[in-house]
Amino acid sequence: DRGTEAVVDAAIAGGVDVVQLREKGRSARERVALARRLREPTAAAGVPLIVNDRVDVAVAADADGVHLGDEDLPVPAAREQLGPDAVIGRSVSTVAAAEEAVDAGADYLGVGAVFETSSKNVDDDEEGIGTGRVRAIADAVDVPFVGIGGIDTDNAADVVAAGADGVAVISAITAADDPEAATRELDAAVQTGRERRGGVEA
Repeated sequence: DRGTEAVVDAAIAGGVDVVQLREKGRSARERVALARRLREPTAAAGVPLIVNDRVDVAVAADADGVHLGDEDLPVPAAREQLGPDAVIGRSVSTVAAAEEAVDAGADYLGVGAVFETSSKNVDDDEEGIGTGRVRAIADAVDVPFVGIGGIDTDNAADVVAAGADGVAVISAITAADDPEAATRELDAAVQTGRERRGGVEA
């Protein structure tokens, strides 16, 4: 836990936009305790804290929202529990799923896995959905979305240039020798991607 908190502090110092708590191996009680400890530094920095999968943990920790996958509560049910101001994200990998999630009321999408990754199961393509699918989803929906899965400083710009508003990473920051510097490098890559697609900073 102390390691997680230190990484979050470093990522905040490096300019991260959102912190998503993804601790699949922990009990609900452990997740709530960790989320509550992360609430103070994220709130102080004005960085939203999003809990992965668990609406109950998000409620108990007073998080800003929740990110839902295929096996989690539907977006409308999560909205009922979290209220109208909560941020609700949804993982998708196809245009149809993206459109369905938007229709259900998702505030943002996590699109991927874009590239091969050890942290997500990639069913339809072992190497990920690729930037072509990212581009197709960008053309189909109007809500913000981030690319997820196998993203690092070498390919983040490609994902954003294809239409993503940003990227979500795990090991690119958590496994870095200097998480703060890694966060700054990722942010620079995102900015490069925005410039390449001629977009305006979101």
